[in-house]
Amino acid sequence: MSSPDHIAARVFVFSLLLVFSESLPPPERECEFSITQGNYLYNYRLAAPSRSYPHGVMSEDGFYRIAVNETTLWYQLCDHMIFNHGQPKCLNCQECGGPLHCGTQCSALTENNIGGYPVCTTIGQASYVDVSLIEKNQPEKGVIVKMVASGSKENCSLSVSVICDLSKVQVSNSLTILGDCNYATELKHPSGCARIISVNGKGWGWFGTLMIIISCLLGGYLLVGASYRHFFLGIHGAQAIPNLEFWISIPQRAGAMLSSLVRRLRGFSARTSYAPLRDDRDFYTPANY
Repeated sequence: MSSPDHIAARVFVFSLLLVFSESLPPPERECEFSITQGNYLYNYRLAAPSRSYPHGVMSEDGFYRIAVNETTLWYQLCDHMIFNHGQPKCLNCQECGGPLHCGTQCSALTENNIGGYPVCTTIGQASYVDVSLIEKNQPEKGVIVKMVASGSKENCSLSVSVICDLSKVQVSNSLTILGDCNYATELKHPSGCARIISVNGKGWGWFGTLMIIISCLLGGYLLVGASYRHFFLGIHGAQAIPNLEFWISIPQRAGAMLSSLVRRLRGFSARTSYAPLRDDRDFYTPANY
């Protein structure tokens, strides 16, 4: 049966492995965008959850809705739309779920009154998303999320300008039509604000941050282990520190390793500086005839 010290050591090693795995660069995901300008890295993670917005920029209702004149637009950012109420009921919805599930297989859909009938047009798919800056010289303003409809007879798209606003969420009632089937609108949302990271070489950097995390984990391991041995095992004083013998032996082991390294370096230096001289007398001996 493993001792409490061994269990605590395993937990500490597992925590270190977790930290190193988290330090690896994450795979690229949809609705994420990063750009470096000057000494700063601007990182946008639109779908990342936050305390106030657990779904990120995505609508908690499953969709956003805009109605302008005789045109109605439903859209969702970074995912397909979900309808628990207010589901579209229009013709020509085959590319977005069909008549029974209209609106659930695309990310943007419009409805227009044509000849007295509501006719739908799919203008965006969640699998065809492109993220770019609203203004190249002002990355802190926000990003444009452009969705494109694939497989449609028309070349349709929806561009949503996600404007950075830390104070509120505001869905714009304006809808701009560019060409025959290209739409544009705006959305103010805290998720449109970039996470700004300094990359000018100053500060701790990733290695310093990693060392701080490892130090915190080591301190937590010692604190938890000492508390357990003190309160549950009744061990007091310095003996309550888990694996005390190991920590005491670290300076001695480090000194022994350093001495061994110095001896090896000296031996290597002596071998390279010593060149034996050949004595010809060892190879020639007189012969008596």
